[in-house]
Amino acid sequence: MPKKKTVQQLRKQCLEVLQQLVRLKAADDDGYCSCVTCGVVRQWNDSMDGGHFVAKGQGGRNMWALVEENVHPQCKGCNGFGMKYGNTEKAYTLYMVDMYGREKVDEMLQKNVTSKLNRIELEDLLHDWKQQVSDNLKRIGQKC
Repeated sequence: MPKKKTVQQLRKQCLEVLQQLVRLKAADDDGYCSCVTCGVVRQWNDSMDGGHFVAKGQGGRNMWALVEENVHPQCKGCNGFGMKYGNTEKAYTLYMVDMYGREKVDEMLQKNVTSKLNRIELEDLLHDWKQQVSDNLKRIGQKC
């Protein structure tokens, strides 16, 4: 019998699958999605990340790290260097306000605590998101 994954391992796996899922959901039927901050269009799995609006925190422990509305397609340049040193954060904020409204964005920025998801909740998320990834891969004609 395989050894059970730790909660931290499950959280890490959830982060990876969620980041795939948001890129796939945003992709057109040919697999292309655009960066929410600069608009560059690329294949969902070619130099595109699932960028977090509210930083995921050390080990993905921020409560927003595993909330789909907090993660959107970003090119690697915007997600990495741009969020830390550029003006990408401003563009992401404008996108979020347009998408979800100022009230939701303010809530996300103010209510920033450690995630309390347990093993069962993480396993449920992982199962659901893996199924959605599979469905979206089929939609764009790629194999799982």
